Amino acid sequence: MASDFFEPGRHGDADAENGVTDFAVNVQPGPPEFVRAALAARLGDLAAYPTPADTERAVSLIADRHRRRPAEVLLLDGAAEGFELLARLAPAHIALIEPSFTEPERVLRATGARISRVVGEWPWRLDTAQVPDDADLVILGNPTNPTSVLHTREQIVALCRPGRLVVVDEAFADLTRDAGTGEREPQSLADALPAGVVVIRSVTKTFGLAGLRVGYLLAAPEVIARLVAGRRHWPLGTLALTGLAECVGPRGDRYADRLAGRIAADRDHLLALLTAAGIELCVEPAAPYVLIRVDDGLGMKAALRERGFGVRSCANFTGLGPDHLRIAVRSAEDSSALVAAMAQIAADRLLTVPGGL
Repeated sequence: MASDFFEPGRHGDADAENGVTDFAVNVQPGPPEFVRAALAARLGDLAAYPTPADTERAVSLIADRHRRRPAEVLLLDGAAEGFELLARLAPAHIALIEPSFTEPERVLRATGARISRVVGEWPWRLDTAQVPDDADLVILGNPTNPTSVLHTREQIVALCRPGRLVVVDEAFADLTRDAGTGEREPQSLADALPAGVVVIRSVTKTFGLAGLRVGYLLAAPEVIARLVAGRRHWPLGTLALTGLAECVGPRGDRYADRLAGRIAADRDHLLALLTAAGIELCVEPAAPYVLIRVDDGLGMKAALRERGFGVRSCANFTGLGPDHLRIAVRSAEDSSALVAAMAQIAADRLLTVPGGL
């Protein structure tokens, strides 16, 4: 039913059905062969509990990658667990920078804290004046999902103040590039980690590991100590630890770098197609997905489904509506087929309008 698209807990995986070309989910195809081989090599170890050595290896590789101390690294059972752990900080007033990923609000509602939705005006750039002064926890995405907006480091750091933690969801940061210099992760705070900032990262999107659930968090040791108080033993299994280590190690970093370059080229192709077709681009995208606006977005989504394409409705994102659709960046061939279908749907609608040509 169309009403389901407005449910806050709905995710794009509901639109990634078998037999449908998936433009709805932002997970890259995968995992790459070197990750598959590493996982397969550990299957014989599954009768034993995960070892401290596996945890230490993953933590060490993450610390090296971001030039952090191991004490500043927390491994996560999927990046979404990071939002669950934030509840242990017992915030009094949470400010959510919207439009953004819906999971933080869903899990933090249970804390009973006051929650303010800070909805920026198009093109959804950060405005520190909109954030309530007494908010002791501020959460935002960078790049933001689903808008594909990339905030600057300076804009994010301007949110910091004594007694406040700023949590940055960088799930897609490893696939961003500076359009001018080609620098990867140009606005990430993972390497800098200013005081009062927590960074949550995922590897499942880039490496095609959504079914394994792995991620990590970077924060001051005293913040991590509060997050893990009372946490269960073995939060990550052997395969998760193995996969995480492969993804954040040197080979994984080289893979992500090549993938970021390919996605940038495929995104440029998609943007050119959408522009030529007269489809409205909401912002210049920085992430591996593009936000568009079309009249009767839910109708367009349904018509595309009939033609074998799945796209993400943004009807359930605060600050957006049913006419907004998110399109994942795919191959040039698949993108060409999608946009051709959208153009044909739009043409068919014009012809069926009373008095149309």
